[in-house]
Amino acid sequence: MALRHCTDLSAAAWLTVTGQPWHELVSLGPTGFPAYARLRFLPDPRFAGQREDEVDVGGEGPSEAEQLRRTLDTLADNTTAPDDCWFCLWDGWYSDLWGDGGATPGGRGPAFGPAVLEGPKVVVPHRAFFLFRGPLSDLGDWGAAEDSPGRPRLGMPLPAFVWPTDRAWCVTRDVDPHWAGIAADAAAIHRLTADPRLDVVPADPAREQPAYR
Repeated sequence: MALRHCTDLSAAAWLTVTGQPWHELVSLGPTGFPAYARLRFLPDPRFAGQREDEVDVGGEGPSEAEQLRRTLDTLADNTTAPDDCWFCLWDGWYSDLWGDGGATPGGRGPAFGPAVLEGPKVVVPHRAFFLFRGPLSDLGDWGAAEDSPGRPRLGMPLPAFVWPTDRAWCVTRDVDPHWAGIAADAAAIHRLTADPRLDVVPADPAREQPAYR
């Protein structure tokens, strides 16, 4: 099954009223959780002004999607509602979501129809999102239109926010940082930092987080 698009945005209202700096919200999640961490897709910068293209990752490892899924698989044990979760998809992925209208040979059409693209969005400062609902197991299956008949659409973006209905945790993936943010209880964060398959480190929302230029 695919995730279901939602026009009732009430489940995401808690994201829009936190009052915290927007960059903190979209990168580490809402305030009020006992602990926070970062799932690093790249090592942190080694020096001020370093660019991402200057990083030697030392060979091909698991994709960001695979690392995020592993993280959410662990967090699934830390919620009463792994089958009822909410997913925000950033509307700024223009070429992936809105398509190019066939302007280029073999160009993609929109990933969604007008009911989604012209529907209501979850809005925070500097960001707007489409809201979807479904089980964690459907992560990444947005129900997007095929590239062409019989050809599934590949390379859809990762969610910008994921949280279960009981709000036991929240995972964020903003477009700018080289990591995803995790807000949860201390025990869940400890399990993630101890997982050798993941590069998860504790984070203090009150401090500036590492960033590439």
